[in-house]
Amino acid sequence: MNESVKTGTRPDDFSVSRDRSMGEILKDIISNIQEIVRGEVRLAKQEVKTEAAKAWNSARMLMVGWILALFAAGYVLLGIVYALALAIPAWAAAGGVGIALAIAAAASISAGLHRLKLVHPAPEKTIETIKENVQWMKNQAR
Repeated sequence: MNESVKTGTRPDDFSVSRDRSMGEILKDIISNIQEIVRGEVRLAKQEVKTEAAKAWNSARMLMVGWILALFAAGYVLLGIVYALALAIPAWAAAGGVGIALAIAAAASISAGLHRLKLVHPAPEKTIETIKENVQWMKNQAR
């Protein structure tokens, strides 16, 4: 059986790869590095989008919490006004509503802050793969 049929290569394939000029080799290296960088940029973009979505969700919860806190403050103030003006049970109702809103606001703000802590602004996967690529390039240079 023919040598090229056994190996799947032509006998002169190996000599062609050895005859490549330094310019061709450098061109291939630069092309590979460019592709690696493009891949890292794509990965970084995706990570930033993911983290931005997490940040937006946290910001929405914080906004709801702050709005509820404003309403709570309004009702507490209304309760104080009723208490001072009338000194009757109507102020207790307004105060109770204010306290309930304050509790809801505290829970929303707490949940929003907890979610905000889960947001990682640095693209960690990209940083890790860049480190791996640098290590790979160092190994290839040896």
